[in-house]
Amino acid sequence: MEEEIIDIVSKTGKPTGKTALKSEIHRKGYYHNTAHIWFYTEDGKILLAQRAASKAIYPLLWDVSVAGHVDAGETIEQAAIRETQEEISLKIPECDLQKIGFFPCFRSYDSGIIDNEFHHTYIAKLQVPLKNLKPQPGEVEALKLVTFEKFKSLLANSESNSYFVASNRGYYEFVLNVITSHL
Repeated sequence: MEEEIIDIVSKTGKPTGKTALKSEIHRKGYYHNTAHIWFYTEDGKILLAQRAASKAIYPLLWDVSVAGHVDAGETIEQAAIRETQEEISLKIPECDLQKIGFFPCFRSYDSGIIDNEFHHTYIAKLQVPLKNLKPQPGEVEALKLVTFEKFKSLLANSESNSYFVASNRGYYEFVLNVITSHL
């Protein structure tokens, strides 16, 4: 698989007109965009994706339904649609995406990765059964639906239960509140 080429943005998220390989982006700490899509069901559940065991950052922790880098020349929405198709084998139209925010997430890891991302975050109603979704090997280990209450319970103990990325707790709470307000 060919390495992704990513658009570099400024510290405020504005396009710079420059690009770099994903590995260089993470080695040098260039600012870049990602698309996050949180799927929810009419009956009050959220789709969680377990990060693949081979991931360099937070392997096997549960996280956003779908997430990925925005490729060079791609719109955020195009990336969201592409990543959804790649990671869970689900085709969605752009009109299903509802943007709920733009979140800076700047972190450095012991592995040497400097991850200066802007999470462009969307919610979308999951309109197919879980069994129709297929996790992408190397990206997604497993998928599951959890009730809002179970999500809250797991989140409340995220510092000690090794379930979610503990440092993302505020972000997860925001997303849950927005989804809850839509039902």
